[in-house]
Amino acid sequence: MSGVLRTTSTALLSALLVNGCTMLGPDYKLPTAPLQNDWLETGDPRITNAPPVDPRWWQSAFSDATLDQLIDTALQQNLSLRSAGLRVLQSQQQLAIAIGNQYPQEQALSGDASRQKESGLTFNEYSAGFNLSWEADFWGRFRRQVESASAELGASIADFDGALVSLVAQVAQTFILIRSTQLRIEVSKKNIQNQEESLRITRAKLNAGEVSDLDADQAETLVYNTRASLSSLELSLQQLKNSLAILLGKPPQDLNHLLGNKSAVPTPPANIALGMPQDLIRQRPDIRVAERQLAAQSAQIGVAESELYPSFSIGGSIGSSAMKTNDLFENATKTWSLFGAFQWNIFNYGRLRSNVRLQDARFQQLLVDYQQTVLQAQGDVENAIVAYLKSHEQLVSYT
Repeated sequence: MSGVLRTTSTALLSALLVNGCTMLGPDYKLPTAPLQNDWLETGDPRITNAPPVDPRWWQSAFSDATLDQLIDTALQQNLSLRSAGLRVLQSQQQLAIAIGNQYPQEQALSGDASRQKESGLTFNEYSAGFNLSWEADFWGRFRRQVESASAELGASIADFDGALVSLVAQVAQTFILIRSTQLRIEVSKKNIQNQEESLRITRAKLNAGEVSDLDADQAETLVYNTRASLSSLELSLQQLKNSLAILLGKPPQDLNHLLGNKSAVPTPPANIALGMPQDLIRQRPDIRVAERQLAAQSAQIGVAESELYPSFSIGGSIGSSAMKTNDLFENATKTWSLFGAFQWNIFNYGRLRSNVRLQDARFQQLLVDYQQTVLQAQGDVENAIVAYLKSHEQLVSYT
């Protein structure tokens, strides 16, 4: 038995030594992407290259306690964000499975009890044992699967970050639109009161012969138009409240208890910190998702290449078999076996090589998608910068 143990130890040691030598497929490196050196509006004094450092930016930007409470509620209860979080948990378990595949794939206790009759004789048979088999990671297939699963986990985390950023932005935008619409409704109601008074005066003048019918008709039309716009504003306000309720993970309902008393429209600061264009790669969740998906696909090329070569397995079993349970663990009834095996799909080379080319083509596609995502992100930021600056100029013109 000691000789068997020595043989098994030697085989396992050999597999471990080989296990760390070979890794098929490309080693992933962060790809280059077209990136501008600076923002187009970087000379504007309202734009700074200092990176934004406050993750709860809405608190310093708007200083509105009601908005803070709404965002906190959304972060706790929004269902889309929960779904993204559960996808992260799934990716974590997929990584755990991939890591587990590097160790003996079969580790099983087994037992059996049977009663048989043969040649007029009836007898019982009992057995118990332990089986183990291990496919050595000779070509790095399992390690590449771990590498791919780890990158997929990173992509799911970045996707969660994207869902979180989008949720906060949607809640803030919807809240500001609600406050703006409430203010417009108040202004519209005051306008209706003033216009109704103007209509009353015009009709009095008409009766006195001081104005024409046209003046009275124009004053009446103005009142009707303002009333119609008020109805449209009230419809928009309710729709915005329904959207906010869904963002908070609630069915459409009366949100007055959450919105509180009407207050001024939150005003963002005039200056914004953008960081450098190079910071986009670290900050934008969509870019991180695209990059991590690219890394995961790179590892899949190595997995596909490993299928071109033979796989090697070792294993064995130890157990006992007896006709009486009392004899099951006696030395005379013990059994054992060892094996070494290989499998090589040598006649499927055409299909396997096509799969390698397929995985490489997917990698090339994801590489182009990543570069396009970086370009699109820069365009989005530039458009947002211009819109932000021009909106401030319009506000100054109005005032």
